[in-house]
Amino acid sequence: MSATAGAAGGRPPDEPVASTLMMRLRSLRNRLLASPRFQRWAAAFPLTRPVARRHTRELFDLVAGFVYSQTLAACVRLDLFERLAAGGPATSATLAAACDVPADRLEVLLRAAAALRLLERDPGGAWDLGPLGAALRGNPGVVAMIRHHALLYEDLRDPVALLRDGGPTTLGAFWGYAGAEVPAALAGQAVGDYSTLMAVSQQLVAEEILAAYPLRRHRRLLDVGGGHGAFTSAVAAQVPDLDLAMFDLPAVAAQAREHLGQAGLGERIEVYGGDFFKDSLPGGADVITLVRIVHDHDDDAVRRLLRAVYAALPPGGRLLLAEPMAETRRAEPAGDAYFGVYLLAMGSGRPRSRQVLEAMLVEAGFARVRERRTYTPLLTRLLVAER
Repeated sequence: MSATAGAAGGRPPDEPVASTLMMRLRSLRNRLLASPRFQRWAAAFPLTRPVARRHTRELFDLVAGFVYSQTLAACVRLDLFERLAAGGPATSATLAAACDVPADRLEVLLRAAAALRLLERDPGGAWDLGPLGAALRGNPGVVAMIRHHALLYEDLRDPVALLRDGGPTTLGAFWGYAGAEVPAALAGQAVGDYSTLMAVSQQLVAEEILAAYPLRRHRRLLDVGGGHGAFTSAVAAQVPDLDLAMFDLPAVAAQAREHLGQAGLGERIEVYGGDFFKDSLPGGADVITLVRIVHDHDDDAVRRLLRAVYAALPPGGRLLLAEPMAETRRAEPAGDAYFGVYLLAMGSGRPRSRQVLEAMLVEAGFARVRERRTYTPLLTRLLVAER
């Protein structure tokens, strides 16, 4: 039978056949995994036992994940990591007194934190930082996000209602621009909290970008959506000869000027205020950066933004687009699970894969889109596009 005849007979050739086979294999797999009899056999058979145990642990972690995250949140809110780092190992009684929590109840938290490798108990019974607790102390941006997650938990009390209603959310109110009809008209109070949060977590992202892409080859950089100037400040410290500018909403720009002035960078970094969806971007830069900006916005808005960036660049100019992305190998849950649900609650944007972003960049007119490796792709991936 010819390929045409096969297609006419209702079964497309080649790829659809492979796809049908995959669907049948997946269906068989799912029936087996759902069978209590198969589960008991897999748990007992020596060759499948490690896989069965791993799947059991993964499923349990999904069920218990909220408890794990709240354990972490309690440790952060009680400043346990900072207390132990400053004072050294401490007993349960000492920590209970410092935290103003009954000793027997704090003991539950301490043991839970130890099971999650946040704390460790020495042979004498004193508590100290575990490997993950120690690592958190070097990431103030992560600690800030843990505190901030209280807003997200509020929106996730009823996840089905969040999916169905799509109305105002606690997180959406925090990200004031997300639901604003005229973002440029927002006052300082409406944008200050989220800009502060982003500034705290920006240092690690800036280090990833600067390690992945040499900015010394450029003459002038414009950071679009630059917040309080955390990224441009990091660039200023590493690339002293580069002219720097940033662009954000008028209220954010006013706050950025204040922060940069206090840091002694008021003369070094030029700050523009405006709405990058409606206003033309300042010209003169041969490299423009979008650092954790694109995933905050819906597709039509992103297309307008990318066209505005393209128009502001000279021939040969570069766009650096940096953010966590969907379908990141070995970090898939961070993209579609965490950022997907977070942005849903925020009311704007979505995580996108490299392929989707590359197609949007090409559609905007960019050529030679390529990815630069970063140390931590779970947090930041970097695309470079040339005008």
